[in-house]
Amino acid sequence: MPTLIAPFGNADWLALAPVLVVAVAPLVVLLADLLVPRALRRTSALALTALALIVAGIVSLQGWGHPFSAFGGGFQAGGFTIVFQEVALLGALLSLPLAGRLGRDDQTGGGLALLLWSTCGALLMAGASNLLTIFLGLELLSLALYCLCALAAAPSAREAALKYLILSSTASGFMLYGMALLFGATGSAQLAALATGSGSHVLLALGSGLFLVGFAFKLSLVPFHVWTPDVYEGAPLPITAFMSVVTKAGALAVLARFAYAALPQADAQALLIPIWVIAALSMIGGNVGALAQTDMKRLLAYSGIAQVGYVVAALAGTTPLGLRYAMFYLVAYAFMNLGAFGIVGLLSRDHEEGSRLTAYAGLGHRRPFAAAAMTFFLLALAGLPPTAGFTGKLLILASSVDAGYGWLAGVLIAGTAISIYVYAKIIYAMYARRTGTAPEAQAARRPEPLRWLGVGICAVAVFVMAFYPLAPSDVLPQVK
Repeated sequence: MPTLIAPFGNADWLALAPVLVVAVAPLVVLLADLLVPRALRRTSALALTALALIVAGIVSLQGWGHPFSAFGGGFQAGGFTIVFQEVALLGALLSLPLAGRLGRDDQTGGGLALLLWSTCGALLMAGASNLLTIFLGLELLSLALYCLCALAAAPSAREAALKYLILSSTASGFMLYGMALLFGATGSAQLAALATGSGSHVLLALGSGLFLVGFAFKLSLVPFHVWTPDVYEGAPLPITAFMSVVTKAGALAVLARFAYAALPQADAQALLIPIWVIAALSMIGGNVGALAQTDMKRLLAYSGIAQVGYVVAALAGTTPLGLRYAMFYLVAYAFMNLGAFGIVGLLSRDHEEGSRLTAYAGLGHRRPFAAAAMTFFLLALAGLPPTAGFTGKLLILASSVDAGYGWLAGVLIAGTAISIYVYAKIIYAMYARRTGTAPEAQAARRPEPLRWLGVGICAVAVFVMAFYPLAPSDVLPQVK
């Protein structure tokens, strides 16, 4: 009798274990939403989601030091994958304190299930080393976000979701066409086939350009950033916070793996020059765009454009040290950005009043602790000491100059100078005026221990990382 041989073994499934945990957890969340009493639905959904993310993070760390090429080279487990998976899980976990009022009570379970599936896509992208796996992870990440952006009651949420859907689909079309050209150049969907440099150079160049357009869109790099402020403003606050970190973690993982391990060494620097130029434009364009904003969500959207420009600048020259510094700054950005969103959440009630900049006038006199925390996070985003933003920018400057991209370092300094003015205006408003809109005056201030916990974790992390700029060394990406 013939023996049935499974195409994949236990090691393949173990490499994918963190993804599987986050993929199955939404089913548990939805089942609990049906079974628990109505009064406990929101609490149970939040608890189960947090538990799933923590378990996935622990499972992911178990694979450290055990690199493995799973599913025939379609997924790479190892240090590089684990770092980006942990960033995505961290971003999702720290977004949960803001999700206490995500949609109606009957929408919370479904919303958090979609959030988990979106996180699952980012985890898949972190280890993807095959064009098909990359596309699967990207679409899983994006499809859930289209729905999540529309969960707010305001009409602008539907507009944001539709705008994100149309523009993201267009970017995906560019990326798919680029993938088709890359497949035509090598005859394989594996990224490892690109690294051999044996295919058509014309198809490789065209395919790489179109492929990178899709990820420039996901990263909100200039000039593919126009959707970002509108979508961030219209989407519910917890989803905006989630998008600002998790989508960038997944897209940066693919970009770094493509730049470091997939492109032939002889062609890599020439093909990647447009990316470094786009990073420079983003550092300036993001900070300039933030100057005229009157909504904190839009301001943080433009800030995110500039911050990702800094991360991509660290990758210039594709040096191992630059990759480590990029990872460090990405983690620092996750904490300082989610901390800022946490303060916005503390100042908001049902209609996100805390996103209006007028709500920050006189905040230092009305709510001194919230003002102090927001000041600290804004200083971090500006890159001033004693914060992880300052340390991270110093490291990126050193990496750029060492790799021969001194002009990128100069642009980073110019962008930082502009950003200081952007954030200084808000800090001045918080402490210089005693007037302004106080959302808590319209309703009794409710205790927010969970949100304060998230803000506290972010503040401590941003401060500690300023003095201990640690980044793992075993993080070079592989494609085979």
